[in-house]
Amino acid sequence: MRTTRDRIRHAISFELIGLALVTPLGAWAFGMPVGDIGVVGAGAATLATIWNYVYNLGFDAAMQRLTGGTQKSIPVRVLHAVLFEAGLLVVLMPLIAWYLGISLLQAFLMDVAFAVFYLVYAFVFNWAYDRVFPLPEWQDASRVGQAAS
Repeated sequence: MRTTRDRIRHAISFELIGLALVTPLGAWAFGMPVGDIGVVGAGAATLATIWNYVYNLGFDAAMQRLTGGTQKSIPVRVLHAVLFEAGLLVVLMPLIAWYLGISLLQAFLMDVAFAVFYLVYAFVFNWAYDRVFPLPEWQDASRVGQAAS
């Protein structure tokens, strides 16, 4: 399992690299100033982090109350992810529209584009992070797999 220090390095590097990528790409894709997209990106990352904490606390409390536990089946995980993204969209969309002076529809499309970007980015980033900073038990498991072949 990863240490607290490793988790902090992971979270900070994920956000910094993500912002470094999404800011110029978003500015180019939406024809907006880099500074404005940077503010939206930093604000969205901050709100997403806060929402993540609040949402997961509430979701787990609801699961505990309704089912007596917090173990999630695949359908519950899908519901969890969809509700998380929907809640984040509801929070971010009016803020994006207000800050950038755009319609709610434009803000919705922009927010969806950011969500798709971060979905792909999270997959690639986490794969790369695991390659650059592998856990010791993974190296041991790979040696066992090599010895068995």
